[in-house]
Amino acid sequence: MAHDIQIVTEAELRRAVGLDLTAVDVVEQAFTALASGKVVMPPILSMDLHEANGEVDVKTAYIQGFDGFAIKVSPGFFDNPKLGLPSLNGLMILFSAKTGLVESLFLDNGYLTDLRTAAAGAVAARHLAPRMVDTAGVIGTGAQARLQMIAAHLVRPFKRVLVHGRAPDKAAACAADLAKALGVEAKVVTDPAELVARSQLVVTATPAREPVLRAEWLHPGLHITAMGSDQTGKNEIDPAALIVADAYICDSVSQCAVSGELEAAKTAGLWDKGTPAELGEVITGAKPGRTSFDAITICDLTGTGAQDTAIATHVRKHFGSAGTVIQA
Repeated sequence: MAHDIQIVTEAELRRAVGLDLTAVDVVEQAFTALASGKVVMPPILSMDLHEANGEVDVKTAYIQGFDGFAIKVSPGFFDNPKLGLPSLNGLMILFSAKTGLVESLFLDNGYLTDLRTAAAGAVAARHLAPRMVDTAGVIGTGAQARLQMIAAHLVRPFKRVLVHGRAPDKAAACAADLAKALGVEAKVVTDPAELVARSQLVVTATPAREPVLRAEWLHPGLHITAMGSDQTGKNEIDPAALIVADAYICDSVSQCAVSGELEAAKTAGLWDKGTPAELGEVITGAKPGRTSFDAITICDLTGTGAQDTAIATHVRKHFGSAGTVIQA
């Protein structure tokens, strides 16, 4: 028997779904579900295509009580800009949790991944950053660097944003975009140590394999969200920083141990604090997060399949029967 499959393009998604507090709340629900143990989430399927300077991640999760579950395919081919093509693309497939039939195909080219990743950064800031943030800083100048600051501003409306990147022109463009988007003062900082020193909230959004943020730069009242390490070998934060911090929080301990900042700390033989808390446990109050204004906190976001299922289910409800419908 034939059934209907909804197909929605990136352009349609961008017109209808944006980065707002509703999206942040949806992703927060995914973290809460992870903490409850009511999620089936297999390890990330990750493939490194070294010859093509590319990588592919496949993520999925079933969340008990949700009508559907998503499988997300996320390729990143980083020489594509030389060909006039975007470096990131991909799609999400939403299946019925009752029948296993395909319900929706979101041809988002990575847009929904960008959305849920930025929303996860806002969730981390909401629960771990100081209540008052005057200055936020971002290390990185790509699309996610911009989105992370826009998302953070939703929950911690800072007055100033500092930007650091390897390429001065890209840093200047990022700062200009953020000033326009947020209506705040935005400046380029050439020294990342200065950026950290002047900020209460810092996000690292790079594909680095060597630390871009050193342990000796940490200071009381600082929160760091590290979201660039999502594959084995990536490393943005000096492993010693995880030991210095008052709280190191993972989105998923099992993922961070093999593809996040925890991997580097364990490889260096530095991690000696047992099993870290997860963000969902901080949200529910099961584990402590920021215990004082002067505390130093670090949140490690590798990106979870639960986030993908949450955002895909949200989009499905938002769209209803919109988009192109085919029979299969």
